[in-house]
Amino acid sequence: MSDLYLVDDILAKDIAAEPNRKGFGRGLQEAGRRDDNVVAACADLTESTQMHLFRDTFPERFVEIGVAEQNLVTVGSGLAAMGKIPFVSSYAAFSPGRNWEQIRTTICLNDRPVKIVGSHAGVSVGPDGATHQMLEDIALMRVLPNMVVVAPADSIEAEKATLAMAEDDRPNYLRLAREAVPIITTKRTPFEIGKAYVYSPGEDVTVVATGTMTYQALVAAHKLFKAGIDVEVIHCPTIKPLDEATILRSARRTKRVITVEEGQAAGGLGGAVAELLSEKFPVPIKRIGMQDRFGESGKPDELLEKFGLTAKYIELAVHAMIR
Repeated sequence: MSDLYLVDDILAKDIAAEPNRKGFGRGLQEAGRRDDNVVAACADLTESTQMHLFRDTFPERFVEIGVAEQNLVTVGSGLAAMGKIPFVSSYAAFSPGRNWEQIRTTICLNDRPVKIVGSHAGVSVGPDGATHQMLEDIALMRVLPNMVVVAPADSIEAEKATLAMAEDDRPNYLRLAREAVPIITTKRTPFEIGKAYVYSPGEDVTVVATGTMTYQALVAAHKLFKAGIDVEVIHCPTIKPLDEATILRSARRTKRVITVEEGQAAGGLGGAVAELLSEKFPVPIKRIGMQDRFGESGKPDELLEKFGLTAKYIELAVHAMIR
């Protein structure tokens, strides 16, 4: 773990927390400073998606599209065709939830390097309820040819991911959350599109987590270690392209795999890992995520607990798999 430079104490009660969308806002602002071709457009949610930092710094490179998500991504495709590097943002429930066909036809089919930012994903959106709790976005975007899918663990990684996306010549989707989540990485923690990282080495069970669920996986691993169970936690910020080598290397050693995500287990990270293992190294696998159902209104912590998306349920899954 030493070369990954994570925070010193994952279990600290006073661990710093921040919405990862704030890291995106800072990253986009910095990307704009580095490259004059970086432009941005939003669907009337500029402050919520943290795109206002870019807007205020580079007003001549920002377009407020309004509540017109289909137009948002088609404008982005046109800007990319003219040599720009467009970032387009909205709530994930609306983009890609509402404009998937336009993303497919105008961006992916033409292989335009548009950066689609879906904020407020997962059940932790909270009281806005099922209509705004986007759970299917990983599956929707992963299936599209040419599309890169990234779900950062925290705000620091979201900032790095944004800068990396600005330099990537493919269509990209960045998945962000609404609520503040613990900051587990540091400025020195590596990030590269297409790479997964072993955040906690182990020999008994492999836990592959993405996005904000990596924190929950690390908490579970720390507690399980005290119980004599050695869990390897792989943080998988890039769901597509999947880092097959890192996952397979771990699965061959532990012979047991659990995936964790704050979205539909079908078609999401769990689907991607299950497909990989079934073809190249079949082992028992348990997928923790939303199990073919919608979310509901409530406080974020209450919803994560209700739907089994906390460290406690990862611990239970590991114990069951060991048995």
